[in-house]
Amino acid sequence: MRPRKDSRLVVVLPRVAFSAFLLVELLAAACSGNRQPTVAPPTLGVPLERGIASWYGPKFNGRMTASGERYDMNAFTAAHPSLPFGSKIGVRNTRTGREVIVRVNDRGPYSKNRIIDLSYAAAREVGVVGPGTASVELYLVPETGAPQRFTVQVAAFSEPERAVALQREIVRLYPEAVVDSDGTWSRVQIGAFDDRDQAESLRRELASIGMQAVVVAAR
Repeated sequence: MRPRKDSRLVVVLPRVAFSAFLLVELLAAACSGNRQPTVAPPTLGVPLERGIASWYGPKFNGRMTASGERYDMNAFTAAHPSLPFGSKIGVRNTRTGREVIVRVNDRGPYSKNRIIDLSYAAAREVGVVGPGTASVELYLVPETGAPQRFTVQVAAFSEPERAVALQREIVRLYPEAVVDSDGTWSRVQIGAFDDRDQAESLRRELASIGMQAVVVAAR
């Protein structure tokens, strides 16, 4: 009997695409196991407050805020019941680990059991726009002479060796990938940007090859 020819289609991937594919597979393997996926730990310090965040958008855009500024839904601002105007607050979604830094320029929220109202831009950053509300932690960001920098966080592990293994694979495509460890968590991060938009551009690039990352404040 003559052997049957294999009619399966063989696809040859370009080198870059193949490397990206391998990287995604390795990331999935590194994050897999019997445990639930690790939510990235906070990079902003000790929580000041915990509760529910909501957001306000187009309906209020251009209206005067309690501070005397006009509300800009595309700026990174927030309404808080009592913190001084101008305070910088870190907001962390406790479910996803996504973070954003906002400036308090309004009073609110006026709905029961909510601790902060985010602008549309800030809410989009931490994943609040779709669901409307989210459980968050608030962090007071101290004023310093140095400007805030941002990095793109790919994963965080309690086991340093897992972070190192992933970083060694990522560095093939992104030479600036590093492991940032605080003794408890080892975070795999890429880049250090003065401009948040640059960090967001890299995050979107990673998302396009299947890697879910978040922009966080660089330590």
